[in-house]
Amino acid sequence: MAPKDLRSVVLGSDLVFVGGGNTANMLAIWRVHGVDALLQEARERGVVLSGSSAGGICWFEHGVTDSFGPDLRPMRCLKLLPGSFCPHWDDEELRRPRYHELLKEGFPAGYAADAGVGLHFVNGELHEVVACDEGSQAYRLELRDGEVVEEPIKARVL
Repeated sequence: MAPKDLRSVVLGSDLVFVGGGNTANMLAIWRVHGVDALLQEARERGVVLSGSSAGGICWFEHGVTDSFGPDLRPMRCLKLLPGSFCPHWDDEELRRPRYHELLKEGFPAGYAADAGVGLHFVNGELHEVVACDEGSQAYRLELRDGEVVEEPIKARVL
């Protein structure tokens, strides 16, 4: 059951953490109930926005999601961070080739992250990458001269 005053709950929080799940369904429900606008306002007020899997994808302009089945499709997200994002880089074998395909088809450049890796953004810019395990990292991906360039970003192990 939703709180009576969702606005005060969201804006009164220090941190909003969004877990995994179906990104498309989550965003659709948020848009119907105005949660997308509340999250934008929360960000502007300094509330920390975070999450994993669907909760990582949602903050970007675009994401790679399994919300529509195993074929991994692109989707528009909240646009609070520039570019695109793909989670599960090292634990779901179809993620990498599909993200590469999408980039070659015009999908915006962005980031991918291994399991247990967090990307910390400040004012829309990547500030730091942190990880639970040694060897886990994030990646910056973009298309250059028709080829996908994947640049590893070393993570600080917590």
